[in-house]
Amino acid sequence: MRAELVLYDYWRSGAGYRVRIGLNLKGLAYERRAIDLRTGAQRDPAYQALAPQGLLPALIRGEQVLTQSLAILEWLEETYPKPRLLPREPVERAIVRAMALLVAADIHPLGNLRVLNALRQGHGADDADVQAWIARWIGDGFAALERLIERHGGGFAFGDAPTLADCCLAPQVYAAKRFKVDLAPYPRLMAAHARAGALDAFADAHPSRQSDADRG
Repeated sequence: MRAELVLYDYWRSGAGYRVRIGLNLKGLAYERRAIDLRTGAQRDPAYQALAPQGLLPALIRGEQVLTQSLAILEWLEETYPKPRLLPREPVERAIVRAMALLVAADIHPLGNLRVLNALRQGHGADDADVQAWIARWIGDGFAALERLIERHGGGFAFGDAPTLADCCLAPQVYAAKRFKVDLAPYPRLMAAHARAGALDAFADAHPSRQSDADRG
């Protein structure tokens, strides 16, 4: 039986990882189609006909094409409301959105492939420069998240159940580990990450479990 939802994704895409977590938490079946960012497959005319910006992920349902990971996660929340990924109270919803955006808008864009390639090719950055760049922005963002989790966490990033904040946090921790960022200064953040990671929804979304993941 053909899945109702189709996700265009890359195994190591942080934005795609967020959406995989959200789909899993909602218990939704989906067909995953891999787009290899390293080969420029996102610039293929057939993909750009779906997603004109040429970025991942893209989620398809019938004739509907949704892009931008947080917009997709919000749509999932509105279309498949259980289990909830946003609290009921408006102020609490705003706090969770702020935590998610701290990652998705303030940390992640500065470390994505387009920016790193621009640093290397346009500004002559070497591996050490790139490492320092990534560590700076992840460190600034994680320091703020650590304080927010201290204030609002209850086992997860916010409260006692996974939310959009956890969907965004897990991929960013994965990226931080990949680039060998010191995570010792963020014990509350890492505790929330570990609790989320123990759930099947998060474990099954991990990059290493995707069909197109590097196995070497």
